[in-house]
Amino acid sequence: MSSNGGRLAGKVVLITGTGGGQGRVAAQIFAREGAKVAGCDIVAENQAETERLMQAEGLEMHSTGGVDLADPEQSKAWVDAVAEHFGGIDVLYNNASLPRFAPFPLMSTEDYQFTLRNEIDVMWYPAQAVWPHLVARGGGAITHIGSLAGIIGLRDLPQSAHAATKGAIIGMTAQMAAEGSKDNIRVNCISPGVINSPPVQEILAIGAESPLLPIISKTLNGKPGEAEDIVYAALYFCSDEAKWVSGSHLIVDGGSSVLI
Repeated sequence: MSSNGGRLAGKVVLITGTGGGQGRVAAQIFAREGAKVAGCDIVAENQAETERLMQAEGLEMHSTGGVDLADPEQSKAWVDAVAEHFGGIDVLYNNASLPRFAPFPLMSTEDYQFTLRNEIDVMWYPAQAVWPHLVARGGGAITHIGSLAGIIGLRDLPQSAHAATKGAIIGMTAQMAAEGSKDNIRVNCISPGVINSPPVQEILAIGAESPLLPIISKTLNGKPGEAEDIVYAALYFCSDEAKWVSGSHLIVDGGSSVLI
């Protein structure tokens, strides 16, 4: 079982997209820090694997698979069920996203709309559903995961739709923070750079022509980041250590956007 101590001791934390990658690591680290973690993923099998890994470590999680968070009814049902189970909610870690990539002039309407749905709607609806629960709690924290794509352009990676959605998340963070201030709801955003993950490994496997190599070569150690690098930044935003931090946008990219 998770410790009663830790930086998130006793807090009820919802984490989206916990079936793998950063979401899975977040569920593990947050539980170790004493949080009562509720996680979900659209792929039930992946979510079940996360639950198994956490149980093997002696960690607990309220786990739900097969949840499409881009559907407002499913988002609300998941959030309300977690609130009922734990008696309230303190934190939403808005991690889930699923983009599609194509050159701007060639991207199909279907792929564009898919990206909007699975990178904006998938964050909008859980945040909207959790809001009244945070108000009832006397405040709380929401952390969105943005992307470096929301602030810089890449010559060789066709990601205009992804850039549009992540730019929207960054802008939404500031406005949500402003609207949440009267209810003590803090809203912040983290924009990762290139993080070591299966999709990134596939792109790097292209070799010398990989569009990610120029970015990675500019990091402070010449390597992609790890999921933990993002999760520990989120841990700060979600903890009481950041009680005076809202509307912030933190870039965690190994310095690649400035070390030119």
